[in-house]
Amino acid sequence: MSDFCFCPRCGDSLHPRLVSGRTRQVCGREGCGFTHWDNPLPVVAAIVEHRGDVVLVRNKGWPETWFGLVSGFLERDETPEEGVLREVREELGLSGEVVGLVGSYAFPERNELIVAYHVRAEGELQVGEELAAIKRLPPEKLRAWPFGTGLAVADWLRTRAASR
Repeated sequence: MSDFCFCPRCGDSLHPRLVSGRTRQVCGREGCGFTHWDNPLPVVAAIVEHRGDVVLVRNKGWPETWFGLVSGFLERDETPEEGVLREVREELGLSGEVVGLVGSYAFPERNELIVAYHVRAEGELQVGEELAAIKRLPPEKLRAWPFGTGLAVADWLRTRAASR
């Protein structure tokens, strides 16, 4: 359940109520009718291939051993393909091309829907302001993790192995 507690329309308290078969936060003020649907946020993620390696990133605030895919929220009026290329440019300073869609993945721990792409990139790597570090790995050494963008890595590795 969301931490959303007050109605953005009238400021009254929200209360749990069954709506469309799920418990939602609903405004109690008569006539307001606001329902907080708490739908997942769309996130784009990139398996970035650059000069034969896969580039992983560590965001600021993450533990030293945690690395993941370039990712970020999809912005208004942006296609997922545009969004993933923007994230690659912002976080790594690289221009890229979408090779293909890897898949879409529910990430319930963060209430997100991840749309992951394989991106081939070129240019000189730069560590973006949101990042603490980057790591380059040959695809053969890349290992998936069991949640979030790791599910896309697992699918990409399986597809890659099957095509060889």
